[in-house]
Amino acid sequence: MAGHIQDRWYKTEPGPDGKPRRTRTDRHGTGMRYRARYVGPDGTEKSQSFPDGKKRLAEKWLTKIEADMDSGRYVDPKASRTTFRQYAEKWLQSQTTDPTTREPVAVQIRRHAIPYLGTRPLGSFKPEHIREWLSELERAVPASSYRRVIFASVSGVFTAAVDDDYLHRNPCQASSVRAPAPSGARVVPWPKQRTFAVRAALPAEYRAMVDLGAGCGLRQGEIFGLSTDAIGFDTGWLHVALQVKVSNGKLVFARPKRDKERDVPLPDRVAHVLKRHMEAHPPVSVTLPWLRPDGPPVTKRLLFTRVDGDGAVRRTDFNTRVWKPALVGAGVLPEPKPGERHASAREDGMHALRHFYASVLLDSGENIKAVSTYLGHSDPGLTLRVYTHLLPSSEGRTRRAVDSLYEGIDSASDGPQTAQGE
Repeated sequence: MAGHIQDRWYKTEPGPDGKPRRTRTDRHGTGMRYRARYVGPDGTEKSQSFPDGKKRLAEKWLTKIEADMDSGRYVDPKASRTTFRQYAEKWLQSQTTDPTTREPVAVQIRRHAIPYLGTRPLGSFKPEHIREWLSELERAVPASSYRRVIFASVSGVFTAAVDDDYLHRNPCQASSVRAPAPSGARVVPWPKQRTFAVRAALPAEYRAMVDLGAGCGLRQGEIFGLSTDAIGFDTGWLHVALQVKVSNGKLVFARPKRDKERDVPLPDRVAHVLKRHMEAHPPVSVTLPWLRPDGPPVTKRLLFTRVDGDGAVRRTDFNTRVWKPALVGAGVLPEPKPGERHASAREDGMHALRHFYASVLLDSGENIKAVSTYLGHSDPGLTLRVYTHLLPSSEGRTRRAVDSLYEGIDSASDGPQTAQGE
């Protein structure tokens, strides 16, 4: 057994005859009687106290400590008493991703995990606690896709805690814990008529945004951050290297999602629209900090700015004041009643323009790798998972291919090459 057990109520000292004898200490009868002590892997002494009558429990505790150290499953008892809130906050502070990426994760953990899991010590977590939390999460967050993102962030906290020896296994990875299912809804691209109806309903200074989304596949933030030096009218390419994002409530410039710069073909019709837009609405020089509110200032001549000023477009303001009214004008959303907000438009946000762009390319026969590159996806597999149902019908090609084998073959024949034997 590792370590030893100290009896705080008795001590051994020499008697009058010189022989050792047990005598009561000043603590006799008060407080925890037994203290189990051992030296941890870090070379420091660890201990745990037990009440009178629980010496056998203290011995079992030390035996378990020894077994855990031998098997590599040892966790410092003091570390295991760290609460989920304490560790999660520490974990968030140590993240090295850019601030605009960290913020959504921080919101997910602070809003949807800490209120439920925050006070529980890490060492006490069992799969049942995660299952109970997921039940609460399902009631609080209807969208399965977002619950899945939240679950992944929380599991990431536990994985880090395991690596840091705060607990020996991640309860989110237990076989009895099921992550929220991915959304089964398929992308349904807008028809051409809706796309151009929404474009016509937008204020004139913002109509070219639809051409950039539906004709070049740019994300909303990339459209807001499109500058004159990114447009290659002579080369026929757009260089997507910038977007406008929110960091700690402030607008900032940042690279595109996943720091993935890309070049996108600039169709002649879209180039013509952009030239006319720039003539009617001259680009404006806008200065924003880079990546975070205290980042170095960067100045770009942007194609789109706020209606009420020369600053960059803020996503929430644009969606509420410009995009949703255009959806109403195009008949996509109903007109809100006086004093009410517009209806939810999750499937009809500006991201619908990227879906339209992808559907047009795939329908024309463009290969999935090129579509993935132009959309700025992390890999073609992601593009295929999202848009595979939009690929031209494979069963039609299969029928035509097989039917062509039978051309000129007598209908009574067993096939183009009848088997001669088994």
